[in-house]
Amino acid sequence: MTDLRVRRAGLRGRARRDEGQITVFVVPLTVAVVMFAGLVLDGGLALAARARAMGEAQEAARNGAQALDLAAYRADGSVRLIPEQARALAEAYLASTPDTGRVSVTNDTVTVTVTAQQKTQLLDLIGLGTLTVTGTGSAHPVYGVTAPGS
Repeated sequence: MTDLRVRRAGLRGRARRDEGQITVFVVPLTVAVVMFAGLVLDGGLALAARARAMGEAQEAARNGAQALDLAAYRADGSVRLIPEQARALAEAYLASTPDTGRVSVTNDTVTVTVTAQQKTQLLDLIGLGTLTVTGTGSAHPVYGVTAPGS
């Protein structure tokens, strides 16, 4: 009987000494798991925001590319843009989106770069509140499109 009591007392004493040891492993592991989940979730949101920014940039560029110089086209068949009108059309489209952008126009090409801010969900816990993504699109008028891809 005495031997059994000694063994039980020894086990209880050892259990008390091990108490709190798991915390050393759980806390860093939990932080690492939350950070990894944040990278996955917020990284996916950032990729979706980038795709949205690219779509907005491409659509704004297409809108701007509709500003054809009809007088030049009728005179000699040249296809070129009216830069001020092309810029205004692209900027008007950008104004309808929640993001900001920059428009540049040459004789025959409208290029738009859109900058979007994506709020983070989990990375905000470590102080990273937003991610900035950009997307670029360009368009130019084409003479005589008769089939897809031509």
